This record gives sequence, structure tokens and C-alpha cells, in this order.
Amino acid sequence: MRAWGETDRRFMARALALAERVAGLASPNPAVGCLIVRNGKIVGSGATAAGGRPHAEALALARAGSRARGATAYVSFEPCAHFGKTPPCAVALKEAGVARVVIGCVDPYPPVRGRGIAILRRAGIPVTVSVMEKEARRLNEGFITRVTKGRPLAILKLAMSLDGKIAARSGGSRWISGAESRELAHQWRRECDAVMVGAGTVIADNPRLTCRIAGGRDPVRVIVDGRLRSPANALVFRQKSGASTILATTRKNVTRAQRKYGRNGVEVIGVDARGSEISLSDLMREFGRRGWCKVMVEGGSKIAASALAAGIVDRVAIFVAPRIIGAGVPAIDDSELVQQKVALHVRDMSARRVGCDYLLEGHVDSRPIRTRKSRIERSDKRR
Repeated sequence: MRAWGETDRRFMARALALAERVAGLASPNPAVGCLIVRNGKIVGSGATAAGGRPHAEALALARAGSRARGATAYVSFEPCAHFGKTPPCAVALKEAGVARVVIGCVDPYPPVRGRGIAILRRAGIPVTVSVMEKEARRLNEGFITRVTKGRPLAILKLAMSLDGKIAARSGGSRWISGAESRELAHQWRRECDAVMVGAGTVIADNPRLTCRIAGGRDPVRVIVDGRLRSPANALVFRQKSGASTILATTRKNVTRAQRKYGRNGVEVIGVDARGSEISLSDLMREFGRRGWCKVMVEGGSKIAASALAAGIVDRVAIFVAPRIIGAGVPAIDDSELVQQKVALHVRDMSARRVGCDYLLEGHVDSRPIRTRKSRIERSDKRR
């Protein structure tokens, strides 16, 4: 047991559970949960509202009312310290008269970082920091990535057979993974600001890219298409949704793309490119400027390889189904990584059963490993 004790852990776990319910809905703000606890009982609770306002602390204090005086506040993320669209939450906690504040993790956003804690401590309020910090950071890893790297967190999601294929030779890929895996993927869509696929996926699968679970929220649909190969009548362009559809292409193709897809209300973004190969790193920075925190890369071996080669993938989530396809489409096109002569190390790997499938997850190390020809390859070449 850590120094902060079982009581703090128990209430922080409750605050994190509140925050988890709004994961993906609070962008551009972090998803935060707050509890006001007096004499061991919760007298007020709140989570960041959709769109980021109001904040969790404001909601919890409003519900607690006068009972907040002398209570302990459990906040999963450092209370804000700057005046934005609302007053600082650290000041609100101080003025409410709370006796102690317990925080999950420090907010890395420069106008807040450590300042919320400082406001409370200057007021003589004891503050305990880093309670269940790993869980708190994981919950808001997208927000943390955006404020530290200037782009949203990117998750590469793949569903493949035991022999590493995402589709048969004919191109058909429905359905490699089982129903439980697909439902989990739809839950992830709800938590992401956008889902991104390449033109090849639009052509082969004609996907809708919506979130089809109860209470779901559609992410923005992003189609990366440097050569404008996607059919203008594809479902992703015609599907009715509360979320928009974006087509990212080369700068020189913007006018032509607007003529081809604009009548469906599709937004066209022009991105720097090498030939028809769009700079995914530049595209992700544009998403960061829009306040997006998490993007899921879902489609095709080509865009999977391009995203990995561009160094924008932070986490991989690979469903492995108990099937053998044989000749088919590989999960990751090898051309770009082979050209760069790099291998990518995945750390903190985990595996769990999801229905009939296995889900492999891990973080992609930002430092690629330079590959060398193996001893066998060199000896074969000499022969």
C-alpha cells in the first residue's frame, strides 16, 4: 500500500470512474472527475461536461453547496489555475473552504502546470498529489499528448488473422474479428475525436466509420486520399451523422477535391505532400490546432505503414482472430519501413481475450531501431 492510503485510493478510483464516463467527450479539455467527501461520505460529485464546460470541480462544488466547507476534494486531474471561459477551479476550491485536496496527476498544460497546486497550498490547504497517477495519466493520454507534442494521440487499430492478413487476396475483409471485438472498436470510436482511413479502405470496404453502440457519438471521419481515388458516392461521404467528414489531400488537388466531394458537405484539407504521399505528421499537427486529443487510425495496410513510418503512432491495438487466410493482404505494407531500414519497438505489451479473439496492445517507442541484414541474409548474398 502506498503512503496515500486505502481511503484516498478508494475515492480517487471513484473520481476516475466518473471521468471515464466522459472520455472523448470533453475535448479540447481533459476528462476530469471530482468528488467532495465529508466525514467519509460523498456530498458532491461531477465530471467534465461535453465540450469541456462546465468543469468537474464546479459541478461537484455546486452539488455539495455549504457541505464543501471542511471537506476533502478528490480531483483526477490538477485543478485549473488560469482564467479562460470559466474562473480557475483551484480558486473555486479555495473559496468553497475545502480542508484538503487530493489530485490524481499534474496537468502538463503550461498555464496550469503546478499552478493550481500552488494556489491551494498558498491558501494553507494540504494537497496530496499523484494518487493513482498512472491511471489518471492513461485516462487523459490524448490531452497530454496534444499539449506536449502539439498533436493528438494516435492509436493504430488493426484486425488480422493468425497469419497476419487483414483481408483475403480479393480484398474482402468483413469480418475478420468477432462481434465482441467490433463492439469494443465502436466504443473506442466514441472516445476518439476522429477516425482516419486511407482511400484503399473506402474503395474496398465502403465503411460508414460511425459509432454504432447505444449512447454512442460519431467521431469525425477523415479520409486520406492524395490521388482522389475515393468514390464520391461512398457511404462515408453520404452517411447522415452529427460528425463531419474530412478529405485530406495534396494542396494541388484541393480545388478538384472540392468539386468532387464538396456537394456532400465534405470539408477538404490541403496538406504538404511528397508526390501523392500526404505528410501525416503535418496533418496531425492540424488536428492538434483544432483541439483534438485522440485519433484512431483504422484502415488499410498502406496507411498503417505510412503512420508508423511518419512516427505519429503512439499506441497499437491489434485484434488477432483465430483464422488463417493464406494468400492475402498483409496487416502492414512493408514498403515504407523497409525503405527507411527501421524497426519499431513496442513496449508495455499486454494481451487479453476479447470474445474469440486476442487483443494485443502496447506503446510504440518513438525511437526507431535501425535494422541490419542478418548473418543468414549476408551469407546467402555471398553464395
